[in-house]
Amino acid sequence: MPLIRMHADNLDARNTEFDQRPLTRPVFLNSVPKSGTHLLRNVMRMFVPVEQHYPAAFIQHPILAQHRKAFDAEAPKLSWGHLLFSDLSAIALKGVRHILLVRDPYDWVIARARFFLSDTFQANLEHLKKDAVSVEDMLNMMIFGIPGKAPTLSEIYTHNAVSWLGTGIQLVRYEELAAHCNAPDTLDAHAYFARLLDAAGLGELPEDWRNRVRVGADRGQSGTARENLAGRSTAFPDTLPDTQKRLVDYAAPGLRALLGYGNSPV
Repeated sequence: MPLIRMHADNLDARNTEFDQRPLTRPVFLNSVPKSGTHLLRNVMRMFVPVEQHYPAAFIQHPILAQHRKAFDAEAPKLSWGHLLFSDLSAIALKGVRHILLVRDPYDWVIARARFFLSDTFQANLEHLKKDAVSVEDMLNMMIFGIPGKAPTLSEIYTHNAVSWLGTGIQLVRYEELAAHCNAPDTLDAHAYFARLLDAAGLGELPEDWRNRVRVGADRGQSGTARENLAGRSTAFPDTLPDTQKRLVDYAAPGLRALLGYGNSPV
């Protein structure tokens, strides 16, 4: 698997500033890669005792067999990863509270391209770094894949998100999560995090929930936040160009609407 180099955070220490309620069932934070995984994980870490975190691995399909204990009902843990839908993952997650994070495919294309060209990500794409290709070339590679090196947008969203729909997962959209993390003092944020904690089986919001959210959402604690990526990265636009938006719609028709980014929310 690719190597990802990140600095350590101090959130386990910060966790002890708050009174914690123990989990009674395992919770798995699943996500489409480059959808804000660390934001969701770090926020949720502030609501679960450290001894019930499962930091041994970022669980993915190739290593699922070695980490089945993360989902043990007799010793509930909060775990996280990018687990695609399969017979083995469905069996492993039976009875687990499953929260699935997605991101608008338009924005995901840019985030994935930026990450791949940073020194934080080290795999078989080093030849593309140092402005070897244009921004538009790289964006198109994120949409249509790179033969033998990177899957297509459609493949990633199909196996990591769409195929999990309708199986009892709690769908979380990155944009909504980020907005409420940035403005936790609103009534909408209160309702949002109440639903999120309920989905994780953590009961009512504690009185200090806003402080927990602020600590967990600190971008300085995320090694994959845009400003914390190592090395010089190509300058990408803040929004996907119109042509690439049309290419996303061509490559994965109906995907955005299916995930709630169009007229047919889940």
